[in-house]
Amino acid sequence: MRNSLKIEELFMFVLGVYLFSLLSYQWWWFLVLILTPDIGMIGYLFGNKVGAFMYNLFHHKGVAIAIYLFGAYLSSPVTQLTGVILFAHSAMDRVMGYGLKYDKGFKFTHLGEIGNSEDG
Repeated sequence: MRNSLKIEELFMFVLGVYLFSLLSYQWWWFLVLILTPDIGMIGYLFGNKVGAFMYNLFHHKGVAIAIYLFGAYLSSPVTQLTGVILFAHSAMDRVMGYGLKYDKGFKFTHLGEIGNSEDG
């Protein structure tokens, strides 16, 4: 992945941290929850197609933003927290080169093949 895309994703991660700071949760919640969206990888136990769907559901920024905005509309800090964590985690993953998955297998993403040295 090109460095400009990684920098863009880093700024989105910082935005997620900022949005978290607007909520009334202690910072340790962010540290504890930031990796929870990876629970979507459990779908790979049921094959590549289900795995890709589940992973992408938990790592799609559009879903994260919709959940956050729904939480803002409802004045629900827990729902907003869910959206922030999904958004920040997705940005963090993309900084590291993990994109949304194709159903060919875990290493095939919209950012290129994971582990392919030509992506960097």
